[in-house]
Amino acid sequence: MAQPVGDADAGRGDTSGRPDPRRWTALGVCLIAGFMTLLDVSIVNVALPSIRKGLHTPESDLQWVVSGYALAFGLFLIPSGRLGDARGRRAVFMVGLALFTLASAACGAAQSSMWLVIARLLQGVAGGLISPQISALIQQMFSGNERGRAFGMFGTVVGISTAVGPLLGGLLIQAAGPEEGWRWVFYVNLPLGAVCLALARRLLPDTPTASRVRLRDLDPLGEFLLGAGVLALLLPFVQSQQWHGAQKWLLLPVALLLLAAFTGWESRCSGRGIQPVLNMALFRVRSYWLGCLLILLYFAGFTSIFFISTLYLQSGLHYTALLAGLAITPFALGSGATAALGGRLVSRFGRPLIAIGLTMVAVGLGGTALAVHMVPGRGAGWAMAGPLLLAGLGSGLVIAPNQTLTLSEVPVSMGGSAGGTLQTGQRVGSAVGIAAVGSVFFAQMADGWPTAYDHGLIVSVAFVVAALIAALADIGTNRLQQDQGAKGG
Repeated sequence: MAQPVGDADAGRGDTSGRPDPRRWTALGVCLIAGFMTLLDVSIVNVALPSIRKGLHTPESDLQWVVSGYALAFGLFLIPSGRLGDARGRRAVFMVGLALFTLASAACGAAQSSMWLVIARLLQGVAGGLISPQISALIQQMFSGNERGRAFGMFGTVVGISTAVGPLLGGLLIQAAGPEEGWRWVFYVNLPLGAVCLALARRLLPDTPTASRVRLRDLDPLGEFLLGAGVLALLLPFVQSQQWHGAQKWLLLPVALLLLAAFTGWESRCSGRGIQPVLNMALFRVRSYWLGCLLILLYFAGFTSIFFISTLYLQSGLHYTALLAGLAITPFALGSGATAALGGRLVSRFGRPLIAIGLTMVAVGLGGTALAVHMVPGRGAGWAMAGPLLLAGLGSGLVIAPNQTLTLSEVPVSMGGSAGGTLQTGQRVGSAVGIAAVGSVFFAQMADGWPTAYDHGLIVSVAFVVAALIAALADIGTNRLQQDQGAKGG
């Protein structure tokens, strides 16, 4: 059996203090697994029209294929991170990877839309098991400048997976045909998962502090209340075309009650010796709770763009999956181009940099809607490229800088919980945004694809503008405090 790649802090392979060269190979295993889980966020969008045709999928199930994955992913991030710390990160990583690979096979073999939705939920659970272990393993295997390089490589993989998803999905569907090509969007994970699983057992380190974990340490009641609350919030939007009548909106006050009960329970957990899903003490830090709110709203806005854009381009304008992937790639390329720049500039400019990025995204999305009107027909996809590039350039100035500022005042001892909560907000925001934008989009289908797309974009822009308002409120509060401090001095 191979020796562990690292110890608890620096990833040493022995007691002499010399770095084990296998730590970089082990990092490669982590990065491939991370690439798979994040690729499945973007690659599936371009396959939606083919899924709709191949499985005769109703609109609500299409939304669940995307938002269900994001929701399950987000809900399992925090407890699985805690489980990995307690029972061993390699073991949880391998369980998650095996489940992800099997769920991908189930997705590809789906014979009905319900089958596919359930398999996607399992995929999301598996992604939630894998993702926290990657960050924890990087911290365990590397130290000093090497740790920064490793996290930088992980950030690059995040950007690449988003950028290549639509293109890779389009290529697979183009090669295998529109009827069955969507299945290969999922089957592509099988060889990657099998290779990663074999290498993970040999190369990834054990967790020296691993021990038994009690069920109460995972806060099952908190998980249930949060999941049930978000589900009750999503259902009336996702099922708006299937559930007729106003009774479905009664679920919204139910959602508010469940989320209020979740907040109350989480506030009392610490006094009962239970580790909460959300550490409510974090939300006493203004920069933290405001950053979490901002990113939840932003993810609700920008992730829903890909959902409605691929449907519009392929079903409305009859683009091939490959051409649709090419048309929306400028957003991902722009985001990747400015992500590193945003990370360098945020310490100098702070929250105003994020406000600039959000403004660019809002203007870019507005320009996208305008392009659909100015260049009707099949030329609209190419006219959208410029505005989407602008929106993508702005997006790169939002996500990483906001994470830096949001976590900047969080105590180091609470860093893991804070980061997990922030990621959970991103995934829940994605699920909420797809549900809300999708419901508006499908409700307007009777008036034509361009009208439906316009209305969907308006809702997406509204989420982005709400995030911008949160950023401007923070800027204004900071300036007010600085002025008061100057007067007091």
